[in-house]
Amino acid sequence: MRPMIHAQRNCEDQEKIDFFLTKTRTGLLGLADGPQPYVVPLNYVWWNKCIYFHGLSSGRKISVIQQNNKVCFTVFEEFGTITDPVPAKTDTAYMSVMLFGIVERVDQLEDSTDVLQHFLNKYVPGYYDRPLSKVHVEKYRSSLDNQAVAVYRLRPHTITAKENPVNEQTMFLESSVSNCPAH
Repeated sequence: MRPMIHAQRNCEDQEKIDFFLTKTRTGLLGLADGPQPYVVPLNYVWWNKCIYFHGLSSGRKISVIQQNNKVCFTVFEEFGTITDPVPAKTDTAYMSVMLFGIVERVDQLEDSTDVLQHFLNKYVPGYYDRPLSKVHVEKYRSSLDNQAVAVYRLRPHTITAKENPVNEQTMFLESSVSNCPAH
């Protein structure tokens, strides 16, 4: 891996990284489709130190993964603009995590059911009155094309994280426009 240019923004706090990956709802799966990059936004879950996503068992994303399962997954959140009396020092508060690794299909029904239960817990907590059953997962078919759902796991070999934390005193607020310094 190349060294991070803004090393002061490096985040190595594993608890913070785990919390961020657990709560953030969407990530970008970066694939190499021959000489062409292919990036897909996905809902995901972070569980057992892996990224999981689901979808159909065919399509461009799956074809590309079958050709080259080395991927990059990026999760980020922007928290607002940081002001500074010097315009060139205006910045953005954010956190981002990049995971590099390989993707594999989860073939065990019990594992797939556990992963899909984690999806329900993350995206619709408390909505269903009972846990997801293996029978449901095994028989479920997409309403779009009658394909079975497939679950995939990204096992990261490298994780990097960067952050520029929120500083309440310097965050831009629309109501503070009248109080801005003279130009």
